Amino acid sequence: MVVHAADPEFARLFGLSADEICGLGLLDLLRSSVPARLREQFAALSSGRRGRFTETVTGRDGGGRTFSAEVTGKAVRRPSGEIASVVVLLHRTGDAQRPGSDNEPVPSDGPVLSVLDAQVLEGVAGGESTVQLASRLYLSRQGIEYRVGQMLRRFDAPNRPALVARAHALGMFAVGQWPPRVLPERVK
Repeated sequence: MVVHAADPEFARLFGLSADEICGLGLLDLLRSSVPARLREQFAALSSGRRGRFTETVTGRDGGGRTFSAEVTGKAVRRPSGEIASVVVLLHRTGDAQRPGSDNEPVPSDGPVLSVLDAQVLEGVAGGESTVQLASRLYLSRQGIEYRVGQMLRRFDAPNRPALVARAHALGMFAVGQWPPRVLPERVK
């Protein structure tokens, strides 16, 4: 699956020109939580077993920031019925746009954390206990509980799993990364 032609807007999503993106592998540009499924979707289109699919993916823009998107692939047939090509549409989801700059993501309005709070949130999201966090961050257990409690109130979350879910929904974490990391633009 190699890009043969691209709309300038599509290429700009990846920080490239339409000429630069041609010749690159589509599966090198897009990431899926289940890579084999994305590969199979494209194979099914190319072989004619499927006419269309939609999948959630991630990609990296020219600044190295990860964005999430919905990719739709559609098989284009010749009058004879054979597959001539595959058209790929990419729709960014969850990214805020700068006014006057169509494809540059900026963080959506949301909380910005201190470095220490970001480390605590990453630990909570990674499943670390209070004792493990306290040991790693050289804080007391009470210090960790205080910071977690402050974030629970700030994110209006009733418990730790809800805190992680709320932070994820607000776009606080880098997509597709383990252990979880708070995006640099969300840390002051």
